[in-house]
Amino acid sequence: MDWWLLFAVFLYAACAVLLVAEVFIPSFGLLSVCSIACLLGGLKIFFHHSPAAGWAGVVVALVMIPSMLMAAYKVLPKTRFGKRVILSPPVRERGDAIADTPQLQQMIGREGRVLTTMRPVGMCDFEGRKVECVAESGYLKKDNRVKVIRVEGTQVTVRVMDEA
Repeated sequence: MDWWLLFAVFLYAACAVLLVAEVFIPSFGLLSVCSIACLLGGLKIFFHHSPAAGWAGVVVALVMIPSMLMAAYKVLPKTRFGKRVILSPPVRERGDAIADTPQLQQMIGREGRVLTTMRPVGMCDFEGRKVECVAESGYLKKDNRVKVIRVEGTQVTVRVMDEA
């Protein structure tokens, strides 16, 4: 086997390593430029050897680049380094997002006052309970009287009763 072909394979490997490093190391594109240079250098050597080797190199590059990126994204989070640099998802208790839904459902028909300007989202006060609400008609001024007309999940929709 020709030494130049071994060097081309080395350039391909360097291309893959630099491409994965670019994803995790901020280099402002420098590692990508070096990776592309390695890829083009390897392709030039392969095509210089023979057209068949060159086209085989193109196919290998088309398979290698996405495969390396996918492998890096799958394997890196499981490594010690990956666990330190990748943020973990927030810990949520079961049912956090809908904990107040039954209580909110009981608010349908209740009347209250707008605490903050609603554009269309704002805070309303219902008998001392502050609730984030969505105005049915868009913009509502502070101190308008409102009535709860609908509750969908944790979204409370209110309708203005009179203008302040």
